[in-house]
Amino acid sequence: MSAATRPTGLSRRGFTGLCIGTTVGRGFFPGHGAAVAADPGPNDRLHLAFVGIGGQGASNLGGMSRQAVVALCDLDERRAGKSFEAHPQAARFTDFRRMFDALENRIDAVVVSTPDHTHFHPAWWAIERGKHLYLEKPLAHEVEEVRRITDAAAARGLATQLGCQRHALPGLRAGVEIVRAGLLGTVTEVHSWIDSKRGMPARLGAEEPAPAGLDWDLWLGPVPSRPYRKGLAPYDWRFWWEFGTGETGNWGCHILDIPFWALDLAHPVRVAGGGPPADPDRSPTSLTSRLDFPARPSTAGTMLPPVSVHWYQGVPPVLVERGIDPKTARKKNTLFVGTEGMLLCGFDDWTLLPEERFAGTVAPATLPRSPGFREEWLAACRGGAAATCHFGYSGPLAESVLLANIAYRVQDEFAWDAAALTSGRADVDALLRREYREGWRV
Repeated sequence: MSAATRPTGLSRRGFTGLCIGTTVGRGFFPGHGAAVAADPGPNDRLHLAFVGIGGQGASNLGGMSRQAVVALCDLDERRAGKSFEAHPQAARFTDFRRMFDALENRIDAVVVSTPDHTHFHPAWWAIERGKHLYLEKPLAHEVEEVRRITDAAAARGLATQLGCQRHALPGLRAGVEIVRAGLLGTVTEVHSWIDSKRGMPARLGAEEPAPAGLDWDLWLGPVPSRPYRKGLAPYDWRFWWEFGTGETGNWGCHILDIPFWALDLAHPVRVAGGGPPADPDRSPTSLTSRLDFPARPSTAGTMLPPVSVHWYQGVPPVLVERGIDPKTARKKNTLFVGTEGMLLCGFDDWTLLPEERFAGTVAPATLPRSPGFREEWLAACRGGAAATCHFGYSGPLAESVLLANIAYRVQDEFAWDAAALTSGRADVDALLRREYREGWRV
């Protein structure tokens, strides 16, 4: 990339944080950039770098370990220890910027599985260097970050995938096929939920030294510096607004993927939120929100009418209102309401209601079965078809999930202009973006 086209800001050399080591072993081959043969032989595997290899990162690494794992980056030696040990041939880093500086020309694609507040920067560095990108949900911490990543990856023609791995499950796809087949008539509303009371974590502990092996300054990344306190790393960051996006960010991209796919949704035009009074620092244990979508063309070429998608943390009252037995709704997370019936579904199975009307109905098999969620992306990196949760699809999904959180936080309803990336309200627009601390501006 030329100096004229490289985004300005974060210096490639001006950062703290030390490299653990850059040992290179077998399976590490020079000379591979973003272009990869469509049908690689056994000695031409994709050369992957992983940023964040504890928790979900370890799962992603395990699912792609048949490729050439050339670099592993994690700032917590304890949490990443087993992954480091399992791949002794890979170069090891604590700082993703050092990783790119050392190996930029030897990486085909990057997998980012860090906490929400540090999704954007390693993703941006990968995109500006032309690396294909697999990024965990909810894609980024801020709506503006999501849009920038989505647009930049499209401009570079990169293979992308958001980590909504349940998208590949046959049970989820069957629900999508039922809706698309028109068995419900016209869908007038959708209700989706996560049955969880997680949120409002205890206040942070007293200041103390960071645990050995954890680079606390790098863990903070772009947010303002502060002393280490127990209660954030390695997991409860999820329920603090400055670092995470609550249960909505944790589950929203998985669950709202169902109506987004079934109804060809993209950007809402109006968003509303409510629930218990919003805490300025911590995500709630329950909330409600509504995303209103305009009329839009379907993949079949017809026009679909406007529809409202309701999102809840907690089981929605609409189940009782619609006479649905809670036992029937167990392990489900979405209710489609149509003019000819309802569909109660989730990741694994589905029920058409009223059951007597739909007795014997079989889901039409119209969608191609996935070879595996990660395999979709790996094939796209080799020049195949786009993965099913490429950012062109999943970017608007992630933006909508984050807007649902914002509506709860302002406890109000607002119009949304997706093209201009604004609500026209100062309190809402202030939550779309953030100021990065010195040294992290991109």
